[in-house]
Amino acid sequence: MQKKKIIYENFNYKINKPLQKKLLNYLKPKELLLKYPLLKSLCSNYKYDVTKKNLKKLKKYKSYNLIGMGGSILGAQAIYDFLDKKIKKKFNFYNNLQSNIKFSNNGKKLNIIISKSGNTLETFANLNLILSQQKRNDNLLITENKSSILNKLASKLKADVIEHKNYIGGRYSVLSEVGMIPAELMGLSEKKFKRFNYLIKNKSFTKCLVNNVLGIYKNLNQGKKNSVILNYDESLNNFLKWYQQLTAESLGKENRGIFPIISTMPKDNHSLLQLYLDGYKDNFFTFFSTINFRSFNFSNTFLIDGFKNLKYKNIDYVINTQKKATQNIFKQKKIPFRCFDLSVKNEETMGELFCFFILETLLLGKLLKVNPLDQPSVELIKRETKRILK
Repeated sequence: MQKKKIIYENFNYKINKPLQKKLLNYLKPKELLLKYPLLKSLCSNYKYDVTKKNLKKLKKYKSYNLIGMGGSILGAQAIYDFLDKKIKKKFNFYNNLQSNIKFSNNGKKLNIIISKSGNTLETFANLNLILSQQKRNDNLLITENKSSILNKLASKLKADVIEHKNYIGGRYSVLSEVGMIPAELMGLSEKKFKRFNYLIKNKSFTKCLVNNVLGIYKNLNQGKKNSVILNYDESLNNFLKWYQQLTAESLGKENRGIFPIISTMPKDNHSLLQLYLDGYKDNFFTFFSTINFRSFNFSNTFLIDGFKNLKYKNIDYVINTQKKATQNIFKQKKIPFRCFDLSVKNEETMGELFCFFILETLLLGKLLKVNPLDQPSVELIKRETKRILK
């Protein structure tokens, strides 16, 4: 029997049956793909703008620089961190502006520059620094097929260009060329990430998805607008940053939305937990953890007095015990939470998570009556920055 990759535990709320039925009826594959073409990239038959021959050529490098912002880079970085045990090649990620970046000049690398618009300021600034410091590198560009600064630069760099489909927004692009070409170069199988065709027909998955959406919607209607993500596995940090952007940028408009906050556990037991338990009641929580992984076993030689109960136990056991203790207290205090426990670390698990939260975001956009695909106010900052730079 196949091991279940993700164990879902939803909010302990009574389900709104009529709304549940309405959302389940909404999750029809053909209709969804027509309404949201971006979902094509989640399907197994999605066509990439790269040939097998070109992909083989790109795999010859041992090290890669990935340069982008937000959704252009977060998905690939999430995959790299979560599946690091399966990846042999070195990837460097440049996803913010920093004045003290240290560059390695060990060998020739491939720069993978990703910008949907082709005009992202921070991406060009970082690329400029890398080009001036690592002059031997080759370059690959992923951008829309339109006139842009990046496309103009391509000919100057003699770089290959792969099309970023214009109907796929950056934060939704992880299973398109943007995330899957880097995944292939990491030595992973892009086909294994593609879970939409299977999951959308899986009644257990769709019911769990809809019930999670209804739980979040109920929290919002009760004035709980802060989504606090309690993360018990550091390899999920960048995945949760991807989720944070997806939620905030898709739903935060027209005086509505969810404020996603990432909290590192169990470290934050000693800084934020008191606030979570006894502070303002405007939060709902999501637990993320991995289970059944081998880790460092404690040495019985040094276990004395009150810590003898750690005998024959390991770090993961303690972490999961702390998680369970927190959940028990949350239940006592009637603090709303849901859980995602990951029992397998592979491409299929990542693919299911990406699919789940993309669909969750689209359904929440429907319930909140906001367009989950645009980000109009972000453009204000870009224009103002450009004006000041003149």
